[in-house]
Amino acid sequence: MIRVVLADDQRLVRAGFRVLLETEEDFTVCGEAADGAAAVELARRELPDVVVMDIRMPGLDGLAATREITADPALSAVRVLVLTTFDADEYVFEALRAGASGFLLKDTEPADLLQALRVVAAGDALLAPSVTRRLIAEFAHRPAQRRPDPKVLATLTGREREVLTLVAGGLSNEELATALVISPATARTHVSRIMTKLRARDRAQLVMVAYESGLVTPGR
Repeated sequence: MIRVVLADDQRLVRAGFRVLLETEEDFTVCGEAADGAAAVELARRELPDVVVMDIRMPGLDGLAATREITADPALSAVRVLVLTTFDADEYVFEALRAGASGFLLKDTEPADLLQALRVVAAGDALLAPSVTRRLIAEFAHRPAQRRPDPKVLATLTGREREVLTLVAGGLSNEELATALVISPATARTHVSRIMTKLRARDRAQLVMVAYESGLVTPGR
């Protein structure tokens, strides 16, 4: 059973999501929050699998709430799926930097939302390759971007760097297996070891590390 917390300042939106989720046998809503502070409190009390987080909320916004959740060691198993009406690149980038495992718009089809929640709850990141490349390419060229730090990758083997490069391109474990001519189980093992070495919560953070460390360059 996938336990979900709904964080949105609009009661009707929360009610709609609740109805959608509770018609599915593998979901249960364990709490609702109308602002970021309440979402963090609920996450700490209920320890849900996923928090569906709106960005623009009164008081503590969704990005700040996401940072609090992902920074709390006691909530290491809690994933955040950012769901918003705003599709600006800045929001996507900041959501991933805050530690979100996915980003969807509120006009997403219901079936796609359900699948997204299942993907995020399973520990994967919801990142389309086209969105990832466009997003990182935009911000990597901004003056405020930090200089690449190759030392971040010093603990990785050559094979692991190769795997990380492909993950940054948005490949799934099955696609990694095909590209590297290895079994899906071996691909999963490589990704898991890389996440452990880089202390990443999920594949979304691996993508950010790959670009910010300079392993992958924009447009590549």
